[in-house]
Amino acid sequence: MEGKLIERLEAAVARLEGLSAAGVSREFAGDSGGEAVTDPSILAFDDFMSQYVARVSAAAEKIGGQVLDVTKILSDAFSVQRVLLIKVKQTQKPDMAGLAEFLKPLNEVIMKASSMTEGRRSDFFNHLKTAADSLTALAWIAYAGKDCGMSMPIAHVEESWQMAEFYNNKVLVEYRNKDPNHVEWAKALKELYLPGLRDYVKSHYPLGPVWNASGKKVSPAPPKAPRPGAPAPPPPPPASLFSSESSQPSSSKPKDGMAAVFQEISAGNITSGLRKVTADMKTKNQTDRTGVVTASGKETGARSSPSFSKTGPPKLELQMGRKWVVENQIGKKDLVINDCDAKQTVYIYGCKDSVLQIQGKVNNITVDKCTKVGVVFKDLVAACEIVNCHSVEVQCQGSAPTISVDNTSGCQLYLSKESLGASITTAKASEINILVPGTEPDGDWIEHALPQQFVNVFKDGRFETTPVSHSGG
Repeated sequence: MEGKLIERLEAAVARLEGLSAAGVSREFAGDSGGEAVTDPSILAFDDFMSQYVARVSAAAEKIGGQVLDVTKILSDAFSVQRVLLIKVKQTQKPDMAGLAEFLKPLNEVIMKASSMTEGRRSDFFNHLKTAADSLTALAWIAYAGKDCGMSMPIAHVEESWQMAEFYNNKVLVEYRNKDPNHVEWAKALKELYLPGLRDYVKSHYPLGPVWNASGKKVSPAPPKAPRPGAPAPPPPPPASLFSSESSQPSSSKPKDGMAAVFQEISAGNITSGLRKVTADMKTKNQTDRTGVVTASGKETGARSSPSFSKTGPPKLELQMGRKWVVENQIGKKDLVINDCDAKQTVYIYGCKDSVLQIQGKVNNITVDKCTKVGVVFKDLVAACEIVNCHSVEVQCQGSAPTISVDNTSGCQLYLSKESLGASITTAKASEINILVPGTEPDGDWIEHALPQQFVNVFKDGRFETTPVSHSGG
């Protein structure tokens, strides 16, 4: 028994050393010793990490690249949570400001994982998105009671994984017959949360973290002092409308914002400050009513209106013989890819007011961060993915086994008779309409709107989900 305890302590020391090397401050990691390390809940967390986190890391080592990088961040996040669990046993329950400061190290690691999913879409985007979204499950430690706005810890872990599972399933489908290492990674990641983290929380913290009433206090971070020679900070903004602080009675204190509006309405003098409309201001008496904007007006408007963010150069090229890249095309209605084959993929990114025709069979099509873009293709081997888009139209003239729409508002899908059997998956999407051919050869298209609202009813020990139907009859 004593030898096993020593092994666990040595493993804990090694994990803390790795945590310090990963970027966690020495002050933060060094304050996590003492009797709390031998607490049964901490020892159980060590066993949990050695069983589940180690399996995900081992699978990532076989893959390498960005998958290994994001898995290392994931492992760091669980190590940070371990340190926080130790500090919980040494600390009094903080207020909201103190809790935010307490959880800051965990939040920084989670943000680091999220940053890997931003920018240009990676070939391992689904891996990165799965890992980054799943880390929100670690926020169960922030549960502070039924009025804190969070689900109970066990439910929070389950809900967080459900959000990440959408991308995890994509990894399983994509690599099911290609690379068993990716499949192993995806399965290990799921087991890390279900049943791994869920069962750990259920056994030790079903009602949230248990703080130490006699421990030390957590105080918010002090404001940073300005550097010598730096300009003085700007004056503080005006008080909020919802501020509870008051230095004088409300009857004598001048009203600001909407409070002043309501005060004038109550006083009955709401028209006293209005300017009078003279005869020359009336539209019927104006000589220039053509509605033409003068050059000076255009110049003023151009200066005042915000400009679009700068984008990279437009691209339409085949990279490495395998991937067609269409980027930053604006106002181009005649984009065509005609020399393609079934082993190539098409990636469309950052385009606006453009139309692309793909005249041939390709493996996969991804439309990412596009606005008012039309895509017409013939046949697909794998899937068509529409992500982070707005007001796009996609037409399949041949066959497509899978179509997915994620985080998109406004999407029109035109299906041919050959593609009516396609599996269509939507997540965080709105205004999705599917148009299918009519029964007659020259008939009109028939439009079907996919549901956006659902009703969840607990029945016979489980939830049944059905779409909301809106009937005007």
